Amino acid sequence: MNLQKIVCALDLSEHSKTVAEYATSLAKATGASIVAVYAAPTLTQYTGFHVPPNTIDSFVGEIVSGAEKAMQQFVTENFEGVETTPEVVVGYAAEEIINIAEKEKADMIIMGTHGRKGIDRILFGSVAEKVVKNSPVPVLTIRPSANYAGGAMYKD
Repeated sequence: MNLQKIVCALDLSEHSKTVAEYATSLAKATGASIVAVYAAPTLTQYTGFHVPPNTIDSFVGEIVSGAEKAMQQFVTENFEGVETTPEVVVGYAAEEIINIAEKEKADMIIMGTHGRKGIDRILFGSVAEKVVKNSPVPVLTIRPSANYAGGAMYKD
């Protein structure tokens, strides 16, 4: 296996630390660099609900600004010893993760999954499942441990 670049998709939840540990370990073992990605929601589905587009754009801008600061701090704290580039994008998480992997010519994607089952999975869908089904490169998914109870910015 010749890994040179890994895309590590994060939702900045508590579980993201575990995902980062896997990505860091694999990158150190193979000499790969990491592109750490967070996908902020577009909120375009709310236009037409009596919310002016400029208000939505302003809100998304604030989300992105906050996410960029959070990502920089997260990368500093969790990817020590590995060349890591933080990237915040706006859009549907699964699509954006795959787009970044293609743009960066990544060899692998590493991401978390929330392990939902039954009706929750039907209602919320699965970002990880969509990435696995559509990714042009291998995807390593990391399930949270049994004691994980944190929330996430994108739901799986």
